[in-house]
Amino acid sequence: MTRAETLSIALPALVVLALIIAPLGLDPYGYTLRILCLMLLFCAMGQAWNIVGGLANQISLGHAAYFGIGAYSSTILFGSFGLSPLIGVFVGMFLAAFFALVLSLPTLRLKGHYFALATLAAGEVARVVANSWTSLTGGPVGISVPYRPDAGFWALQFQTVLPNYYLFLGAMVLVSLVFWRVQTSAFGYRLRAIKENETAAEVIGVNTYRVKLHASLLSAVLTAMLGTLYAQFQFFFDPDTIFGVATISVKMALIVILGGAGRLYGPWIGAAVIIPLEEMANSYLGNSIAGLSQFAYGVLLIVVILLNPRGLISLFESLRDRLKRRQRA
Repeated sequence: MTRAETLSIALPALVVLALIIAPLGLDPYGYTLRILCLMLLFCAMGQAWNIVGGLANQISLGHAAYFGIGAYSSTILFGSFGLSPLIGVFVGMFLAAFFALVLSLPTLRLKGHYFALATLAAGEVARVVANSWTSLTGGPVGISVPYRPDAGFWALQFQTVLPNYYLFLGAMVLVSLVFWRVQTSAFGYRLRAIKENETAAEVIGVNTYRVKLHASLLSAVLTAMLGTLYAQFQFFFDPDTIFGVATISVKMALIVILGGAGRLYGPWIGAAVIIPLEEMANSYLGNSIAGLSQFAYGVLLIVVILLNPRGLISLFESLRDRLKRRQRA
């Protein structure tokens, strides 16, 4: 085994080990642990988006639809029929896959900003439907997850935040493993061929439409699963939040783009920067001028993307290469 291969195995294992140890000294009810939970959750969400947006360069701005479908499906089944979210999550994944199939049939033939606008419109349609279907979703008032602490893991509800942290960590590892498996398979090579030149990929025999469809379905299923975990963690949500373009869809894309699109570690780095940065901006600037925290947060992101559009991971790699050249010199 080469040094590079050893490093590729050891590095993620060390990161996961550090994440396992990290919360042990923190308050199990504390705010810091909640931020870490959100960081892991959005890292997993970014990794799910990375399958289509990073590997195939299909910039989707409608992933909030899959996320919301997963959250609403498990919550409605849990509240109305007492069905565990462990079962309801599969219903949400199925419905998200069906929605992705219906959406993909006409939109996957679109390219560039046309595809992005089409997915953005689909996400907005889901939000409008959820706001209007008051009898099912609660409409603009929102919906609450029934609190049943006696059910424990069966209801994915715990006395402290710590079990949620490890649940989100497991989800992040699972989605990252799925991404890694896709990235290193023949399927991943086909996706990257589409990213580089879709016409050339078709010439060499790649069924680009079918490959993109399979990637979209896989990404939708994973995103819906994470929507269920988010619902059980927050206990309350409304259509404008769960189907939000800025709060869900754009944030997923930004996490990947900032960290490094198409790379395994891209969402890890992006989530580790964006989620704490967003929380700090809200904490220190949120009570001053209205919208100042979002403005500062947006400016920082624009600066980083302009300085290095390939993401922070490529910046780290450039610094590493410079150090190696200096050592050789």
